[in-house]
Amino acid sequence: MNRLIYSVEDDESIGELIKYSLTNAGYEVDLFTNAEDMFDALQKRQPSLILMDIMLPGADGIEAIKKIREKYQNVNIKIILLTAKNSEINKISGLNDGADDYVTKPFSILELIARIKAHLRKYTTDISDGDLTFADIKLNTNSREVAVSGSRVDLTYKEFELLRALMENAGVVLDREKLIKDIWGFEYFGESRTVDIHIKNLRAKLGAAGERITSVRGVGYILRGDER
Repeated sequence: MNRLIYSVEDDESIGELIKYSLTNAGYEVDLFTNAEDMFDALQKRQPSLILMDIMLPGADGIEAIKKIREKYQNVNIKIILLTAKNSEINKISGLNDGADDYVTKPFSILELIARIKAHLRKYTTDISDGDLTFADIKLNTNSREVAVSGSRVDLTYKEFELLRALMENAGVVLDREKLIKDIWGFEYFGESRTVDIHIKNLRAKLGAAGERITSVRGVGYILRGDER
């Protein structure tokens, strides 16, 4: 398993604490004080996980996450936000823009390591071989490509994982909490709108085929066949 972690933190003392602690836990850690240097490193080598501060010089952490998800949408990189901001709006914004988890400063280094381990355990099971086909939707889990009626559809990492979960469980209602746990990879507390937003975007990208994804009020979502 790839044990490389990038830490993007402009507070050098916090960065050094993170590197010392994670190195002792068996990880390889590269430190960056700004997003630009991190992006230069990403072109050469991709980590399994990025610890991203929101308040950074130059491009902030949220903008950096958006760019990572756009440029490396087919690469499984987990992202955990580290920030002093504790308002719900910043938490939801970060998750909606592609973060997998959120830890508020000051944080327990033991909790941080536990969350990293949880995400990287999921990392080893995210990729499987083969094709999934449902009606006019075809998904290739190896190349991570999706096509509707033969036309390619470009999805973000989370949109792809949502579609795969729905296709693997076609005809079964998947509740929001299960989707959060399985795809975002952590025990989510509070707002579940992030799933609704991703489903809305997924439906739009799938066009008419997106109508097969229907909501079950108060529960979650289901992928239905022609009997819907």
